[in-house]
Amino acid sequence: MPELPEVETVRRGLVKLIKNKTIEQVKVIYPKIVVGDPLEFAQQLQNKKIESIGRRGKFLLFNFNQGVTMVSHLRMEGKYFVKSADKPLEKHTHVIFSFTDGLQLRYNDVRKFGRMQLVKTNSIAQLPNLAKLGPEPLSDQFVLPDFVQKLANKKKAIKAVLLDQTVVAGLGNIYADEVLWLSKIHPLTPAAKLSVKQISVLRQQIITELTAAVKAGGTTVRSYTDAFEHSGNFQFDLHVYGRQGQPCQRCGSQIVKIRVAQRGTHFCPSCQQVIK
Repeated sequence: MPELPEVETVRRGLVKLIKNKTIEQVKVIYPKIVVGDPLEFAQQLQNKKIESIGRRGKFLLFNFNQGVTMVSHLRMEGKYFVKSADKPLEKHTHVIFSFTDGLQLRYNDVRKFGRMQLVKTNSIAQLPNLAKLGPEPLSDQFVLPDFVQKLANKKKAIKAVLLDQTVVAGLGNIYADEVLWLSKIHPLTPAAKLSVKQISVLRQQIITELTAAVKAGGTTVRSYTDAFEHSGNFQFDLHVYGRQGQPCQRCGSQIVKIRVAQRGTHFCPSCQQVIK
């Protein structure tokens, strides 16, 4: 599933490609992608202009004039392509936004898990999926005292806590493994057992790692591409994720893979000692 760096990279690409364009027509090929009535969805977007594109956690926010926002979640395999209207449709294209200048924004999704929903722009914060999100890790909202307080009340394994979007928004499986390795924290360590010093290091590694991943265009493990159909490059900088059986880059011990919170989890048993 695309995590914060991948969604942010897609956002930045779409800003360059479609900001200020006006929608002439919307065609919904697979109705379940749309939350609500697909016909009403298409009608509401007709003649709307894209004023900006934002992001909250892993959600893309397409902000139109007249106070309308489309909230889009890519889920596992969702992608946006910008193509000329005369180009053949790609397989697995499910929603087509045709602009007045002859270009199209095409939503492509092999698994059909992605969702998009229209809401009033001034009510985005009240949308259930967004209202419960924790602070953005690359914003001034992600402060150490609040992070310490949230972890102090969590008895679950720190890996599971980092995947909880109410604690910090945007972290997923890949980057959770990476920041824990960088912080020398075992993924099964109960969050409440971490010291303030460890939490401070973890917070800084989250910020540093996500910043670097955004700069590299995200991580492509399977099929992720940005709005320009470019793969990310950060997979070449991963220290632990997907490296089970390989030597730890820090101490040479063999990287191990276990399951935590039903997710494949990679760590170094020497560098990352569990605290019970």
